[in-house]
Amino acid sequence: MYLPDLIRAELAEARGVLDQFLADDNNLQRIAQAAELFAASLNNGGKALTCGNGGSLCDAQHFAEELSGRFRQDRRALAAIALTDASHMTCVANDFGFEYVFSRFVEALGRPGDVLLAISTSGNSPNILHAAEAARAAGMKVVSLTGKDGGKLAALSDVEIRVPHFGFADRIQEVHIKAIHIIILLIEKLVA
Repeated sequence: MYLPDLIRAELAEARGVLDQFLADDNNLQRIAQAAELFAASLNNGGKALTCGNGGSLCDAQHFAEELSGRFRQDRRALAAIALTDASHMTCVANDFGFEYVFSRFVEALGRPGDVLLAISTSGNSPNILHAAEAARAAGMKVVSLTGKDGGKLAALSDVEIRVPHFGFADRIQEVHIKAIHIIILLIEKLVA
């Protein structure tokens, strides 16, 4: 196969998934709603907790570091924690099972008024579902980034941002990171 043709086809497919996402104005509303939930929490002394698996965990870390660090403008540091501590994760995976690595963190750190960002391209990752359940039990709000049909995570979310793509997960993740960047941009405009 001629490599430029493959490259062009990959970029065209990525553009098609993004165009499909943009065609639904509800997706834009959900991004705004997510930013408003996070900003309200942060303005009232709350915090963001984030989780995901694999590349989605990298996106969860990126979201948290841009809030506690800096995105596009100088502003106060915002309370955001990616649930990624390796010793915690291996302890819980060993003692309770991998499906509880995030929920145990949420039980320990989550408080009413906090917001969980739960990322799962399928919407069905057991450890993400348990984290969302723990967040709801703690009085937190749940914002999810999903794909496909939203899976079981959709029903556990206060705001679900879904990429309706049923192919490879990387296409879903490409839209997720765009949504993450826009949410952070909006948060920076909304925080006091």
